[in-house]
Amino acid sequence: MAATTIALYSHDSVGLGHARRNRALAYALAEHLPALTGTPVRGLLIAGHPDAGRDPLPEGWDWLVLPGLTRRGDGYAPRHLGTDAAVLRDLRSAAIDAALAALRPDLLIIDRHPFGIDGELLPALRSQRSRGGGVVLGLREVLDAPRVAGAEWDRLGGAEHVARHLDAVWVYGDEHVYDPRRTGELPRPLAELATTTGYLGRGRPAARPSAPGRSPVAPVPPYVLTVLGGGSDGVELARLAVAAELPAGHRHLLIAGPQMPPEEVAELQGRADERTTVLRSAPDVPELIAGAAAVVCMGGYNTIAELLVTDTPALVVPRSRRRQEQPRRALALAAVGALETREIGALTAADVTSWWHRAVTSRTPRDDIDLDGLTVVPHLAAALIEPAAPTPAEVSIHAV
Repeated sequence: MAATTIALYSHDSVGLGHARRNRALAYALAEHLPALTGTPVRGLLIAGHPDAGRDPLPEGWDWLVLPGLTRRGDGYAPRHLGTDAAVLRDLRSAAIDAALAALRPDLLIIDRHPFGIDGELLPALRSQRSRGGGVVLGLREVLDAPRVAGAEWDRLGGAEHVARHLDAVWVYGDEHVYDPRRTGELPRPLAELATTTGYLGRGRPAARPSAPGRSPVAPVPPYVLTVLGGGSDGVELARLAVAAELPAGHRHLLIAGPQMPPEEVAELQGRADERTTVLRSAPDVPELIAGAAAVVCMGGYNTIAELLVTDTPALVVPRSRRRQEQPRRALALAAVGALETREIGALTAADVTSWWHRAVTSRTPRDDIDLDGLTVVPHLAAALIEPAAPTPAEVSIHAV
């Protein structure tokens, strides 16, 4: 029997947020798309971070992990490979193009960067369009300050030029919380292609399983949790959390993040008292968030999506360097009562102490936020793969 083939691309120059978002989509598509298309579904996730391939995928899916790149100044450079950026781009571009030419995907889903890094996706995009395959740009709900986002579209040749390469834009958020079509982050040619899906919250897959026989990392409740995403820029917040005084009877688990430098993790472990455990990573962060009495975290998309499906009180201290994505997300969610937020420059250990003592006595309901993006996306994908199929009623409420 013929199979429906899906390819998902993420560049992954910093952390694993893009690849984790695509992995969640892969599980949702593997679960729901066969019933919608009448065919088995297989897929390939193209990623740029070596740690991405450690996480399991649905049966019939696999990773293609490209040689890595990382940010250097205003551009990108090889993460490890001893060559220059142009050679690396050509190598990655050729690998992507060859993989998609062999698989001939029915649908290509691109996370955040429509042409890839330095245009590395353009040859594959042209081939995909010439074969009649669909192309979707998937975006987190917040891009950046509108002026900055507009300049990025201009550097790609303008919104109209980008839109000509796409069949749809999926915005992974709740339009009643934050809508980039209204803020100006999505110019009209792209806004006209855009549908908000709801946050990719409910139904996210578990991360890699714990090794057999390993004891759970969660402390005996009650406990408070500090989680720093990838951790590459989280040490300032971590120091405040380690220095804060814990509520009576509570323990503290701090997940530093796999990208935090080892010397910073060691420093935090040295500062921690007997009630605080500092780990570099954990396989079950969503479960840890759900079980915590209160959470202090940064404002990355995946952490927030995992938080929103719980009623755990949260203090979000967003990253503000380089991009305004995290502060804008935190402020929008604070405005609807989903969390509290503070700027790192105005936060002290005493503030964290005070917040923890207050937060552990409450819960935060978030029932009014749309968290069902992982249910909606398979229907949107099926409509692109089978253009004649009627739009399901449950998806129509998200349409522009």
